[in-house]
Amino acid sequence: MTQAAKSPLTHVRHVGLGVPDFRETVEFYRSAWGLEIVDEDSDVVFFGTPANPEAYIVRVRKDSAKRVDLIAFAAESASAVDELAQRLGSAGITLVREPDKLGTPGGGYGFRFFDPDGRLIEVSSDVAQRPWRALEPRESVPQKLSHVVVNSPDVAATKRFYETHLGFRLSDWLEDKMCFMRVRSDHHILAIAQGPHTSLNHVSFEMRGLDEFMRGTGRLIRQGRDPVWGPGRHSAGDNTFSYFTDPVGNVVEYTTELERIDDDEAWEPRTFSAAPEVADQWGTGGPFEPMIPAMHNSPDQGLWTPAPL
Repeated sequence: MTQAAKSPLTHVRHVGLGVPDFRETVEFYRSAWGLEIVDEDSDVVFFGTPANPEAYIVRVRKDSAKRVDLIAFAAESASAVDELAQRLGSAGITLVREPDKLGTPGGGYGFRFFDPDGRLIEVSSDVAQRPWRALEPRESVPQKLSHVVVNSPDVAATKRFYETHLGFRLSDWLEDKMCFMRVRSDHHILAIAQGPHTSLNHVSFEMRGLDEFMRGTGRLIRQGRDPVWGPGRHSAGDNTFSYFTDPVGNVVEYTTELERIDDDEAWEPRTFSAAPEVADQWGTGGPFEPMIPAMHNSPDQGLWTPAPL
């Protein structure tokens, strides 16, 4: 199957996390990370940001095991949802949930399937938007969900799946260990890293600007939550980074100024070294080695298992 000329996807909507330390994790994303609760039940909380119209960008659900429930991407339209579902079905990919109305906040129309590593992917359209506003200067809360990075034992095979079936395009490589993938002008909304097992590498949140990025980083440091790496600036994507861990050990990132690729056809993917001066242009982030086990994370306990919500 050849790659679609243009991906029907537009951006990453949200990430769903199953966590055993439910209340502690909810409090982290609310009071430390700066998200706001937009809906909740006894065992699930939906988080949004006042600066983005998405119904929610993170879902935290109580579970006995630590897992990624799903990664959700937005599609252009209901017809794009149907066409993509049909395309996947014709390629022999079983749909976990056929295209239908969604019962989560914001509703919408979508379907679900497993990628080749067994993580659950949702594609949706027509999700109702929330009222939103531009962030004020110095307001250090996330502006949107920027990107998700996953670990795969076979980066090349997982990359081919997202290119062939979902129309992702390669932006850059970090040696042969991580590929950065885009669907529109943002340098990446998904990256796939070589890992010892399938797991979540990190979830990244975009801040308003450099000052707000630093203020958010400082807020967590003042709360006694030191970064596992950062603040610094990457070469691939040219974005800033400050990485922290949430209460169950998932890595989350504040970022800003992610590179944009406006001439899609003219772009030639680059390969960056993992040398310290390349991984962190500023040289301010500290040693990378302590970050490696955190980014490898523990094996995902939810693979090939549909999320209960």
